[in-house]
Amino acid sequence: MNVLYINGPVQNGPFTLTEQPGKAVGIRTADALNTLLGVGPTPHLWNTATLAGDLRHRNASDRETVGRQEREERAIAAKYRAGEAPAGGTLTDSAPAVAALALEMTGRLLQEGVLAVVPVAVHLCTRCDHMTGTGAHDCRACGHQGSRSLTRRLLVWDRPPGTPVLARDDLHARRAKPPGHLLTVAQNVPQRLILSRTRDRGISLAPLGLDGLVLDPRAGVHIAVLAAAVLHGAERPVMTLTENAAANVAAYGTVFRRHHGTRLRYAVHGRIPYDDTASLQRLCEVHRVSPVQRELFLAWFLPLCSLHIRSGIRAVQLPALLKFWRRVHLARPDTPGSDGLSELRHRVAAGDMRWVMDATALSCAIPDHPATDGFAKGPEGAT
Repeated sequence: MNVLYINGPVQNGPFTLTEQPGKAVGIRTADALNTLLGVGPTPHLWNTATLAGDLRHRNASDRETVGRQEREERAIAAKYRAGEAPAGGTLTDSAPAVAALALEMTGRLLQEGVLAVVPVAVHLCTRCDHMTGTGAHDCRACGHQGSRSLTRRLLVWDRPPGTPVLARDDLHARRAKPPGHLLTVAQNVPQRLILSRTRDRGISLAPLGLDGLVLDPRAGVHIAVLAAAVLHGAERPVMTLTENAAANVAAYGTVFRRHHGTRLRYAVHGRIPYDDTASLQRLCEVHRVSPVQRELFLAWFLPLCSLHIRSGIRAVQLPALLKFWRRVHLARPDTPGSDGLSELRHRVAAGDMRWVMDATALSCAIPDHPATDGFAKGPEGAT
């Protein structure tokens, strides 16, 4: 099958996964599906090449003693509860393996004429020299309103007329109705995409003659997924992400979704109303849901449901989902049949998530214990 689910890199902002469990949905779904497929622990991916990260570091009182790399590592470690680091470790979009792959891919695309380095008229902030874009805009780096026009060499992709940036075949969802709105929104991008940016952190394009510029992070997150797939020898990586995230990054990954025989696709998941914890607690008490069942419901079942209910799970759906979950959990077999697990793995590898609402199939998949770091121990036979 050679399918590997990998979370779309999560922005390394000032939060923990306990405080904002919604940030971990992509991580949890990828871990759960990989466990069902019998894949070993895979790294959790984090996006560190962000402007917000630049600003946090610049404004930090300890910036003279704590470097940006260490600051990002500390922030990622703090996302997890003590003693619950990911079994497969973490990988960032600026890690050496990712940077090496990015330069290899970009160099090849330049040689093939898909990408080009050309003079482009852009605007730079007159206070901090941050590149604000091709038009005059307030600087997002320092807030200054003044800018100056300058022509500088940039990495660009001039999209051939009629070339889609996202097609149905880019989505890993067998027999699922394609999200037409997503395909339309993703297409709403300029004919010329600028793929080089001014960031303090990222994949430096200096080896390509573009000093002071890094690869656009929206391209970098795709390459991070490909790099994780290369490390695991997987030729069919699937990035788990929300529809909004896919709409924002798909265009910038168009030419970076393939590398030799590897093809990246997207698995779109919806949002989960984790904020409605009070009503959920009452529901658990009414239906006599144990703490273990509750944690599995929140950290395992709902993330998988979000791949089936891609428009997002609503709070009013929680009671019915909880009752269904409890019924299936109570009826789960002590030892899942090998035929059931085999069929389930084929469906998971094919991107068919309808099995989540199939009581018989779901009962074969339920892990023994709640996920802690997002990597759950699977049912017997799914190691």
